[in-house]
Amino acid sequence: MAHSTKQLGTAFIWGGWIIFFIVLALVFQRYLDGEYNPNRELETRRTDAYEEIVLRRNRQGHYLLNGQINGKTVTFLVDTGATTTSLPLSWAKPLGLPIGPRFRVSTANGTADAYLTTIDSLKLGDIEFRDIKASLNPGLDDDQALLGMNVIKQMDLLQRGDLMVLRKYRP
Repeated sequence: MAHSTKQLGTAFIWGGWIIFFIVLALVFQRYLDGEYNPNRELETRRTDAYEEIVLRRNRQGHYLLNGQINGKTVTFLVDTGATTTSLPLSWAKPLGLPIGPRFRVSTANGTADAYLTTIDSLKLGDIEFRDIKASLNPGLDDDQALLGMNVIKQMDLLQRGDLMVLRKYRP
């Protein structure tokens, strides 16, 4: 009887250590996710004149943020070098985006084919844009979209230190 109790105790100790390391790994992964995209949950500041969001730069020096396209959460990379907002082609169906005509685009990786689409609703925090022309690019990775100048130019952009403020004035 003592032998089986000892085995049971050893099993509980090993099980406790395994659970401890799983929890530690999950906590560490959450920390790394926060370092990669410190703007997962945006707060929109409002005044009578404007709405704005404040973004923190990640460790790689980029501004990433979670937003919404047609009600579904996506991660954007703020790309002032992109003329239009660009999404991975694989996102078209899940986001309910029409695949329009094909056209050529010049990217940092050279010339490529993309497809025209229209985003019904694009939200950054509580700031919403309607009927946004965008491109569906088969060459983009599936983890993020590029927030291009066709959206950014509708706001004031202020970047200082590790912060970027995007402000949209009310009409």
